Amino acid sequence: MRKNARLFLAGAAMAALLTGCTMAPAETASSVAPTATPEMSEDAIIADLVSRMSLERKVAQLIQPQINSVTPQEMREYRWGSYLNGGNGGPYGDEFAPASEWLRLADEMWDASSAPLDGDEPVIPTMWGTDAVHGHTNVISATIFPHNIALGATRDTDLVRQIGAATATEIEVTGIDWNFSPTVAVARDDRWGRSYESYSENPELVAQMGAALVEGLQGTPGADDFLGQGRVIATAKHFFADGGTDQGVDQGDVNGDIDELMAIHAVPYPMAIDAGVETIMASFNSINGVKMHGNGDLLTGVLREEMGFEGLVVGDWNAHGQIEGCTVSDCPDALLAGLDIYMVPDDAVALHASLVAQVRDGTIPEARVDEAVSRVLRVKLRAGLLGPDALRPSARPNAGEYDKLGMAPHRAVAREAVAKSQVILKNEGVLPLQAGANILVAGSAADSIAQASGGWTLTWQGGRELTDDYFPGATSIWAGIEEAAGEAGGSATLSPDGSFGERPDVAIVVFGEEPYAEFAGDRKNLLFADEEGLALLRSFEEQGIPAVAVFLSGRPMWVNRELNASDAFVASWLPGSEGAGIADVLFGKVPATGTLSFSWPSGCEGAPLNGSEGALFPYGYNRSLDDTSALGALDESCGFLGDGMAADWYANGRLSAGITASAGGTALPNLRGEAGGVVARGIDKDRQEDARELTFGPGAALTIAGEGEGVYVITYNLPSAPAGTVTVTSGSAVDDVTRRLTVAAGKGWREMVLTEACLGELGDGITIATDAPMQFSVSQISRRNLPEGTECSF
Repeated sequence: MRKNARLFLAGAAMAALLTGCTMAPAETASSVAPTATPEMSEDAIIADLVSRMSLERKVAQLIQPQINSVTPQEMREYRWGSYLNGGNGGPYGDEFAPASEWLRLADEMWDASSAPLDGDEPVIPTMWGTDAVHGHTNVISATIFPHNIALGATRDTDLVRQIGAATATEIEVTGIDWNFSPTVAVARDDRWGRSYESYSENPELVAQMGAALVEGLQGTPGADDFLGQGRVIATAKHFFADGGTDQGVDQGDVNGDIDELMAIHAVPYPMAIDAGVETIMASFNSINGVKMHGNGDLLTGVLREEMGFEGLVVGDWNAHGQIEGCTVSDCPDALLAGLDIYMVPDDAVALHASLVAQVRDGTIPEARVDEAVSRVLRVKLRAGLLGPDALRPSARPNAGEYDKLGMAPHRAVAREAVAKSQVILKNEGVLPLQAGANILVAGSAADSIAQASGGWTLTWQGGRELTDDYFPGATSIWAGIEEAAGEAGGSATLSPDGSFGERPDVAIVVFGEEPYAEFAGDRKNLLFADEEGLALLRSFEEQGIPAVAVFLSGRPMWVNRELNASDAFVASWLPGSEGAGIADVLFGKVPATGTLSFSWPSGCEGAPLNGSEGALFPYGYNRSLDDTSALGALDESCGFLGDGMAADWYANGRLSAGITASAGGTALPNLRGEAGGVVARGIDKDRQEDARELTFGPGAALTIAGEGEGVYVITYNLPSAPAGTVTVTSGSAVDDVTRRLTVAAGKGWREMVLTEACLGELGDGITIATDAPMQFSVSQISRRNLPEGTECSF
């Protein structure tokens, strides 16, 4: 079985290890020095291994490709230290592959990395990392736990430990070693697309919950089962301040006094370190202009020297390539700053070649490589992946026991977590639901496990296109209500559009955000704009039918209209696969104990809200089922309601009347053709040639001009970061937008909002100029009347 480091070092078989050899596939083990003895310390074993590794093999330990790119043949050749599956990655190109295929690939990669080497060089098996952020949710049949924002509302650290242990067991079923979790971000701007990965806006609560999940995944340091059976390697992420970016822009900029930033965003890390976390992931964001992957003052000075972290620091997806002067295949700066493993999904071979060359030419001291390799080997040693007792993935405990995926005890834990996370925001006497009631359940989300689960569910973004057939054994919110209604002597009918024959006693409307992950979930404001739920609630209100709103979301949002139209309103977050936990609260089978771990906004604008000022419901708010006090009518005015449109300047592949486009003084009719160093050609976004791809030469400038009022809003796509300086001019105002576009690059179609906040004044036109080649696509340019004070955003 897998051993922890203490047991491993005590093994009498240590001295019998062979050099450069492996055993039969089911017993594959790595080799350490032939002089190893049971009395050798962890440091001595690692030092001996490193001393016998070639430079090429050492550098390979620092590189982590993804399964969509790396093959067992490449693994055998290069001996990568680790590999991962991305959010859209699955074995053999199938992201919906059965669990048996995940285990088969784990064996193949282990065998390839453990094949014999010539001479004295030791064999070092690889390890597999995965994003199991709310259960082992890349794999069909796994238990899907509520996302962290919901767990923060439970305030239950013991429950979080149980979730960690259940997740670790299900990960082991598929032969995977390492979980990139927990996220210990302190989300301070709910417009951020990863807010639901945060437990709370409160750093102390985040620290407590994060440390609990670490203990659940790894076990408690010093315990017999630490990193043993039913445990996997954990990762605290993302160091640091990922939840503090300006305007909540994912991978964006964090600015301010470093001590003040640390007093919020660094708080969770000492507790995670004390809990024994073996790895920490660096963050995409920058701190005062310096990307974290290249920030030695923080990765080394703070994390290691001040906080005392001794484990390994792993990078995020190609994030080292965002360091100034780096590319994804050439970046010594990250290693020199304190990164130990590069997460380089598709460019592992090229990065390996550049790092080897940089060690040989002195750019990178080999001592720094040895230090990083030692950290990687120490984690592997502690996790039982090195030594005579290290087993092939399929030979380990829990491996291949597929009935443990989504097994009843794990689903029971998830159901408890769902119930404890429900926060009652309003209840005017309709809850708990009465026994014997005839209940109508409406809303397209009611029977969608995919929507209830959110992002990072089977695919990176998740999505309602994933039917319930993808979730065997799971229970939708509707199914949970139907069962509970029957048990209470009543009945329930599912009607997504709210229609009915027999008049119901009460209606439940399930609605909310569509699934998203990371930057795809970034928002400009906190208006919940989808009106399906609102229309249903108002319809029931007009008919005199009491209605309960069940709101699915990855963050607090402005839902004043829905609150006014409902008789009860429940913040259900993203509950996952065990929808019956919601019914448990609605029917009063368990008390309503969920407590807001984020402040809930009274306005729709979306400015950071971290306290009672500006909050409709402050941090810490909860309401029991017995509390039927009236909420009162809420203000329904929001400057972002409607499209706020003054005029479309460019849309559907055409410039509007009176609007001109030009470059170098030469017209570009309908934004098509070539002039002044700009080439514009039609491309398809939503329909045939409804957008334009703009290729700028060095020094080129494009002007769009016409009369109008309101701020400028541009829907655009920038495939890669600008190579030079990019400016936007309107009237006499010029704004350097290079850094903001760099953050936006590679994130797909986004919305740029240009206001007086960055331009100072808004003239009758805008000019985009660059001093280096750039490709930039647009699908819409408009002027809109948005609320005063609207920030510029990209």
